Amino acid sequence: MVSSGEGPVHLSSSRSALDTANSLERVVLGRGLRMIASIDHAGDAAKVGLTMHPSELLIFGNPIAGTPLMVASPTLAIDLPLKALVWQDVDGQVWLSYNHPHYMQERHQIPDSLLNNIAGIRSICEEVVRPRAVQEGITQ
Repeated sequence: MVSSGEGPVHLSSSRSALDTANSLERVVLGRGLRMIASIDHAGDAAKVGLTMHPSELLIFGNPIAGTPLMVASPTLAIDLPLKALVWQDVDGQVWLSYNHPHYMQERHQIPDSLLNNIAGIRSICEEVVRPRAVQEGITQ
């Protein structure tokens, strides 16, 4: 995991890009959040005759958590709803990336009292990349 708290966090996934994206959607829905959109950048590139490694942006959230944030810091609407990017690098490694909540806090002057409204993205993404055996409670 690469994280400075000042920008994007990149988590390595042992799954395929498709499986990682599907797992992210399952976890998001399982937490009671709403999947708002999914943008398949590689699929869109293919439609115009271009190629790129898998890259899919998933957009999700909950107005109950997001609205107070945007009321307190209107420019946060640029970064909300929450987003996570599933992408594959040139070596075939799949990554799950998201903006660190403290980065968004600094960028938009989010009050400390509201930071928890977006802090859950970390545990969501970490759950997605956790090895399957750990997720399913399998011990070896």
